[in-house]
Amino acid sequence: MQNQFSRTQMLLGAEAMDTLKNKTVAIFGIGGVGGYVLEALARAGIGHFDLIDDDVVCLTNINRQILATIKNIGQAKVEAGAERIGMINPHAEVRTHKTFFLPETCDGFDFTSYDYCIDAVDTVTAKLLIIEKAKEAGVPVISCMGCGNRMDPQALRITDISRTEKDPLARVMRRELKKRGIKKCTVLFSTETALSPIEDDAISCRSHCVCPPNSPRSCNDRRSIPASSPFVPPAAGLLIASKVTTDLIGFDHRAREEADLKKKLKNRELIRAGRALRQKALKGPDANRGDQDE
Repeated sequence: MQNQFSRTQMLLGAEAMDTLKNKTVAIFGIGGVGGYVLEALARAGIGHFDLIDDDVVCLTNINRQILATIKNIGQAKVEAGAERIGMINPHAEVRTHKTFFLPETCDGFDFTSYDYCIDAVDTVTAKLLIIEKAKEAGVPVISCMGCGNRMDPQALRITDISRTEKDPLARVMRRELKKRGIKKCTVLFSTETALSPIEDDAISCRSHCVCPPNSPRSCNDRRSIPASSPFVPPAAGLLIASKVTTDLIGFDHRAREEADLKKKLKNRELIRAGRALRQKALKGPDANRGDQDE
């Protein structure tokens, strides 16, 4: 029977879709990057989500965050995320946690219940803690490095943190993870050198903060406010979601290509064999005998 995931099933198969339906993914931070992770994973057929974010939708989120609209300014992002998943897959189970992931809140999370963790938060402390907890639980984790102040989505890469470059956040994370005995961690980063935000008093968050009254933090609480584009954070989220999905089902792109090629070659051989038989039939049973008589 056709459903909202039929076109994906045509690529991955029914068994893979059943696997995704039974997987639980935790997304820490559902802003510019995490929101698109949520979007793509919901559309991929993931059946269980934990959404962790303490923030609310702000006017300045709209340029890059799929969950942000004019209508839901001030709404908790985890609530907006749960609603979005419900509109895509009403059968999905969604647990929301309106909290910032910190040492004082981390005991409320059972990492062993997750099949994959996505770190899409902004602070080093939280990122390190998410990775540590996931590693302790033996759960796959992917961590997003800097996506602010960048314009080129084609510069995004997924690799081990030891292979990152041109990313100040990745440099700090690499050093701090090494202190904790963690040498390997899958990350998304950009090879693009971060640009410097243009100073413009007319749109300065410091001078004209528009954070909703129920926002857990105001612009004045932040050391720096990066510029952002509608291209890089969404592309980063989609790349991460693709990595998570293929990892969860053990998708081997090269093996699939080889299998497809063998199938095509076999079909061509069958077509050639069929064509030869048709030509022989058209010549009739006396064709070869006539050649021998001559």
